[in-house]
Amino acid sequence: MTDDALFVPDGDAFVATEHTRGPWDPLAQHGGPVAALLARAVESVATPVPMAVVRLSVELFRPVPLQRLFVSAGVIRPGRRVQVVEARLRDDGGVELSRATALLIREGSLTIPDSPPGPLPPPLPTRAQPSNESADAAFHLTGVEMRFAAGSFERPGPSTVWMRLRRPVVAGEEPSPLMRVAAAADFGNGVSAPIDWQRFLFINPDLTIHLHRQPEGEWICLDARTDIDPGGRGLAQSALFDARGAIGRSLQSLLVEARGSILR
Repeated sequence: MTDDALFVPDGDAFVATEHTRGPWDPLAQHGGPVAALLARAVESVATPVPMAVVRLSVELFRPVPLQRLFVSAGVIRPGRRVQVVEARLRDDGGVELSRATALLIREGSLTIPDSPPGPLPPPLPTRAQPSNESADAAFHLTGVEMRFAAGSFERPGPSTVWMRLRRPVVAGEEPSPLMRVAAAADFGNGVSAPIDWQRFLFINPDLTIHLHRQPEGEWICLDARTDIDPGGRGLAQSALFDARGAIGRSLQSLLVEARGSILR
């Protein structure tokens, strides 16, 4: 099996490589590759007119193993101006592991009155921040490249980080802009954690991305912060940018547990 991609096609299935591995369980994937694969499925569904995804909501029902996976997608609300598409991810036994719902709006051409420019992202750092973590393959180590403009993995609290995929989502294919932003947006809780990784788990069972503009280029910037409640819940929120400016926002609900607790 090639290790140059996150997933390798195998008939009508996709086999996850070690570059999809997440930080919580060595046998389970990071949410980013899952979201990107579901985004690909959403974009494979035909639309009656040119449309763009303006919202992608991903539900992570169960840990997704590094195994063969099956993806299906279809329209659940047809329309020429607004359409809703659903994609589902299942394992070899047919168990549903994750689901995405996408809201699409038709492409248009408007003359918009002049308005103040939106917020601009910080400059892209010229070098990646060194990591003290293991060199073992995992999505946050070998699946993406990160360059922190503010904060770091080692410093608790908000951060601003530029990210790009190191390899294709599916072998032999160029990732789409939506796939790139889906892969990056799932890092919001990880890059802005306010608590110690060694003592706590803060897993997101969902990810919602809102886009007012389609991203351009390889790099996606997250300006992220996480708020956690002593009741064991939290919310991570990220402002999303490309090199030209703001593109949208993402949100993640968080399940917060002391390490050693049973998950999901």
